[in-house]
Amino acid sequence: MKPPPFTYHDPATVTEAIGLLASLDNAKLLAGGQSLMPMLNMRYAQPDHVIDLNRVEGLSAIREAGDGLEIGAMTRQREVEFSDDVERLCPLLHEAMPLVGHRQTRNRGTFGGSLAHFDSSAEIPTVCAALDAIVRVQGPGGARDIAFKDFAAGYLSTSMGLDEVLLSVQLPAWGAGHGFGFEEFARRHGDFAIVSAAALLEAGPDGRITRASLTLGGIGSAPLRMAPAEAALVGAPGSAETFAAAAETCRGIDALEDIHAPAVYRQHLAVVLSRRALEKAWSRMDADKGG
Repeated sequence: MKPPPFTYHDPATVTEAIGLLASLDNAKLLAGGQSLMPMLNMRYAQPDHVIDLNRVEGLSAIREAGDGLEIGAMTRQREVEFSDDVERLCPLLHEAMPLVGHRQTRNRGTFGGSLAHFDSSAEIPTVCAALDAIVRVQGPGGARDIAFKDFAAGYLSTSMGLDEVLLSVQLPAWGAGHGFGFEEFARRHGDFAIVSAAALLEAGPDGRITRASLTLGGIGSAPLRMAPAEAALVGAPGSAETFAAAAETCRGIDALEDIHAPAVYRQHLAVVLSRRALEKAWSRMDADKGG
C-alpha cells in the first residue's frame, strides 16, 4: 500500500516546528521515520500534514550533563550505540542498543523518535524507565521537563502535548562500579521484545545491596518498574537466592496477552529474564570502584 496524501513541511528551527504543530490540524512529526513510514504505508496513521525534523538544528547531540548524559532527540541510534560517553556513563544503554531493530534501521532511527512512538516493547523506553530519565519537551508555552514515570499516557501514547516537540533526554548516571544487565526474549533478532528486563545494582563493602532498579518491557502499555522486587533487593546480600526471590515477585504482574504470547508466558519470561539480568548485573559489580 501507499500512504494517504499529505502536505509536507520542512522547518529549520524548533520554533518553526512548534508553530506548525500549533497551527495545523492532524499533523505528525517525522524524525527517523522507522515507525511512522510503515504506519503511513499501511494507513494505520493518516495525517493531513507531516512535519520533517531532519533539518532542525540543535536536536542531535550526546553530551555530559551534570552527573549523567543528555541525548538530543534527533541523535541517530547508531551514534548512541557507538558513543564512548554512553559506554562509560550509561553502560546499560550501551548494552541494549544493539538489540534495537537492525543496523539499517539504527542508521536512521532516532533516540527521541523511539521515545515519542513509545512502544513498551522497545528497548530505549525500557532503559529510560530503569534510569529514571527526564524528558525535555517544548511547546508554545516554553520548555518543560517530564519525569519518565509520568511520561506514559497509554499504549503508544505519551503525556506530551499535541503541540510539543521532544528536545532531549537526560539520563542520570549510576555510581562508579555499579552493576548492570539487560536481557530480552524476541522471536527473531531485531524484533520487538516479547519481554525484556533491565537491572541496575549498587552494593556496600559488606556485599549487601544498597540500591536497585528492575524494569520490565513488553509487559503492558508502558515499561514497568518492579518496586516490590527493588524493595526486596535493598539490604539483602547479593546471592542467587536473593535474585531468584526478587525475580519471583514478577510472576504476579498483570501481563499483556496478545497474538504473540499469553499472559502466563509473559509472566514466566519476566521471572526468568529478571533473574538473569540481576545475576548479570551482580557479576559486573566492581567493589574497588565503590559499586
